[in-house]
Amino acid sequence: MSKAISPQKVSYNKQLFLPVYAAVVAFLAYASVYAYRKPFTVATFDGIRFWNISYQTLLIISQVVGYMLSKFYGIKFIAELKRLGRWKTVLVLMGTAWACLLFFALVPPPYGLIFLFINGFSLGFLWGIVFSYVEGRRATDFIGSVLAISFIFSGGFSRSVAKWLMVEWGVSETWMPFMTGLIFALPLALFIYLLERIPPPNETDVMERTERLPMTRSDRKQFLKLFSLGIVAVTVTYLFLSIMRDIRDNYMANIWNELGYGNNYSIFTKTETNTSIIVLIIISFLVLIRRNLQAFRIIHFIIIIGFLLAGVSSWLFVAGKMSGERWMQLVSLGLYMGYIPFNCIFFERMIATFKIKGNVGFLIYVADAFGYLGSVAVMLSKEFFEIKLNWSGFYSYGVAIVSFIGIAGTIFSFIYFNNKYRTSTK
Repeated sequence: MSKAISPQKVSYNKQLFLPVYAAVVAFLAYASVYAYRKPFTVATFDGIRFWNISYQTLLIISQVVGYMLSKFYGIKFIAELKRLGRWKTVLVLMGTAWACLLFFALVPPPYGLIFLFINGFSLGFLWGIVFSYVEGRRATDFIGSVLAISFIFSGGFSRSVAKWLMVEWGVSETWMPFMTGLIFALPLALFIYLLERIPPPNETDVMERTERLPMTRSDRKQFLKLFSLGIVAVTVTYLFLSIMRDIRDNYMANIWNELGYGNNYSIFTKTETNTSIIVLIIISFLVLIRRNLQAFRIIHFIIIIGFLLAGVSSWLFVAGKMSGERWMQLVSLGLYMGYIPFNCIFFERMIATFKIKGNVGFLIYVADAFGYLGSVAVMLSKEFFEIKLNWSGFYSYGVAIVSFIGIAGTIFSFIYFNNKYRTSTK
């Protein structure tokens, strides 16, 4: 005769299963989204130039400008996002992004710029929508870190798929982005359906992390007024971090070519998978820290250590004391130790610490908008001012300088928010 399962054990199993389920589904959903954004960067379009700028750079800038504008509009759009009907919004945005890749394959250069711009604008809203399914929970640190490493892993994996299509199947540079999207179309539809199956935060989640609500214009203005200096410090720090992360992401193929790994399509997945695992382990431990202020402080230290790792490894590479492969691995790890917290748990714990009724998406999109503005400015500067560094040289010096700025900004943020907390609890 079988033993009856107690209600307490059923409840425990459900509490354990739900975060894992949400984390896996969110990870796979956003990893699939990435297949419509980054694979085209594997193509170099050698010899094609317009207005004295390489076609590859023009395409990257065009997509990033669209992405950047979606972040500025997303400050309002994501902040006011309602929970009902999100899946329809995702399908419309993803369908538009994929259709743009088809037109990119059909039209001659330089008209592909138009469709990469629309592609970037459509995809820029997806992070905030996907994260809205998992924020405001006791397990959001774990779920968010798994979700956030999706763009480390998927950035490398989708590029490997794209390179495989070109090397093994002879797919052209213009058709490769659309074909990569075709491979991920059905999985993406499945994961969108599964996202909708994630139940909302329960009463205990709301008690510990505060209720997550759409934010009106007056809510947003009041919040920015209350935390103005801290938000400026965080945004500036994230701006420089985004510049280096985005340059690496967009020109990874160029850097690996310069380091002698041009035909090794597995190198993208290898380095990014290692980074994903390490960052996930580090950040997931924060779920064990229930006190929001303590976790918020520790996140600052994780970001500082990340900047130190990226900066020191870059100086060693420039000095010829570190191999290119080791340098790329350590810079990836260091930058993502800073970048991942800002995209998931930094603002999650901030809202919970100060008991703010709002949503994480608003803050992420404020930081992201200026981050991508900085990325566009740097890419344009390198082209128009004809800076004569190759991408590996430009990137290594840039990371070393940005690491110093990032450490200073994070220390300021730590001091500011600690003082703010003491003042608010008096």
